[in-house]
Amino acid sequence: MVTTADLLTDGFGRVQEAVHEAVAGLTAEQLNHRPQGRLNSITWLVWHLARVQDDHVAGVAGTEQVWTAAGWVERFGLPLPPESHGYGHTSDEVDSVRVGDPGLLTGYYDAVHDETLRYVATLGDQDLDRVVDTRWDPPVTLAVRLVSVIADDLEHAGQAAILRGLLPPG
Repeated sequence: MVTTADLLTDGFGRVQEAVHEAVAGLTAEQLNHRPQGRLNSITWLVWHLARVQDDHVAGVAGTEQVWTAAGWVERFGLPLPPESHGYGHTSDEVDSVRVGDPGLLTGYYDAVHDETLRYVATLGDQDLDRVVDTRWDPPVTLAVRLVSVIADDLEHAGQAAILRGLLPPG
């Protein structure tokens, strides 16, 4: 029998696969490239999806975000507030999200992924109806929040894959 934890683990595993496929073998220059000088870069997309997952999962789990708890904010050294996760970023803020080492992106995502799996392993069917955000009508349940994170992450990973395909060869 498939459990809640199994289903969520599979969903988040698909995100991890998509992130690694989008980043694998690219240089920092390729990752940081912004097509037409104004579109999001692969770096920004992967950083953003990891930040959203980190923020939302930590929020429902009642834990500190991996970004701050494990020192990723310092490793990235971005000129942004530590709580920044990309929503509402200006073009200049998008441009400021750059990496010199491609492993930094996948390393941060993998750390978020590991923390996510630790949390979802504790969940059962009875947990899914718990209201986690009353700012919406109807209020957001744990099930809706986690599925929306998976969906949003996969959309951004897909965007990164499209950008990868548009990169010039070599």
